[in-house]
Amino acid sequence: MTQHNHQTAPTQFVEANGIRFAYRRFGKAAGVPLVFNQHFTGTMDHWDPAVTDGLAKDREVILFNNAGVSSSSGEVPTTIGKMGANAVAFIKALRLTKVDVLGFSIGGFVAQEIALQASALVRRLVLVGTGPRGGEGMATLTPEAQEIFGATYDEPDRLWLRVHFTKSEKSQAAGREFLKRFRLRAEHRDPEVNDKVAPAQIEAISEWGAPREEPFEYLKAIRQPALVVNGGKDVIIYSVNSFILQRHLPDAQLVLYPDANHGSQYQYPKRFVQHVSAFLSEEDAR
Repeated sequence: MTQHNHQTAPTQFVEANGIRFAYRRFGKAAGVPLVFNQHFTGTMDHWDPAVTDGLAKDREVILFNNAGVSSSSGEVPTTIGKMGANAVAFIKALRLTKVDVLGFSIGGFVAQEIALQASALVRRLVLVGTGPRGGEGMATLTPEAQEIFGATYDEPDRLWLRVHFTKSEKSQAAGREFLKRFRLRAEHRDPEVNDKVAPAQIEAISEWGAPREEPFEYLKAIRQPALVVNGGKDVIIYSVNSFILQRHLPDAQLVLYPDANHGSQYQYPKRFVQHVSAFLSEEDAR
């Protein structure tokens, strides 16, 4: 076990594809590392310490910013395929030969691309609050997402109460606890993303989500065991898309959490850590 955790892990840098990637590593440095891919406009500091530290008890956790995001150099690509290629280059630059990959939201699109582009590199996939190419309501940000991201907030962090949680009293209470954890790392935090990130990511989301013929056929090529997780009331990437992933991936199981929106793993962090840890610890049946 390293001496560091989510709050104390130093930001390190590695170069690949002409990009200086910022990353942090912590946890039990044995077995297969778990590489996290972040959501729309998120940085390494948008992960929940209850999730990252919880999972780091049994494995090494690697957080990073993809190209053009926060403390990483370069420009944000306007396609998910290029984001995936950069992520693969980052993983290989760390001289890792086998990883588990977790992707949240747009990070889940990138996680799928990592598995497609570098199948031998990926052992297992965890796809959270995400969806397939050409999924339902994915050609643009959903109307709910457009309203949520377009609104103004007296405190910027309150945006995440609406993105990640439902309007119920119980869910909002969980959201307020999440916000407390969200700010636990007080020193050496990542800078917020610049104003070029959101437009580029939206263009990539639109390209990924655009309607096409036989949109889910590509999922047959992702043969790694996959755990698909979402809230039953996700309005950012509609929950039905998690069902589509589970149905079309060759080896996938689905978990939907009750009264939960996009950030179901932050509403139920202990349960999520248990489910993911059990999944990652399973013996391969293949």
